[in-house]
Amino acid sequence: MRGAVAWILGIALAANGFVMLGAPAAWYAAVPGVAATGPFNAHFIRDIGVAYFLCGASLPWFAISPAARPAAMIGAAFLALHAAVHLWDAAAGREHLHQLLIDLPPVFLPPVLAVWIVWRPLGRGPIANKGADHDQMASAAAARRV
Repeated sequence: MRGAVAWILGIALAANGFVMLGAPAAWYAAVPGVAATGPFNAHFIRDIGVAYFLCGASLPWFAISPAARPAAMIGAAFLALHAAVHLWDAAAGREHLHQLLIDLPPVFLPPVLAVWIVWRPLGRGPIANKGADHDQMASAAAARRV
């Protein structure tokens, strides 16, 4: 289940980043609430697009290979910190509270899902099996002592 969500979320985030890189003006006009945050700045949108593209790419990579977990964790951290900035702006009065409702699906849901995905290995490979092997060895050692 987490692997499928990693693919879906990763593709969506990477696609968002790709649009931010390739068509920043169209992205700025299409995303609700973005125009209210300040004037259009193509360079800034592209900078953030790079982060979204890399976050998105890291999640399917992690679904393929447990070795990509550090990259996926950094992507999840970016998403979580980005959501925290939105919360902080609302708490400081720089953003309307109703904007938080608008931000729920695009800003707050991705970090929740990403953290859920990277919280522990996806169940394949040496990283995922390390804990299970340790538990089995500990159980075997305890059984020998009895």
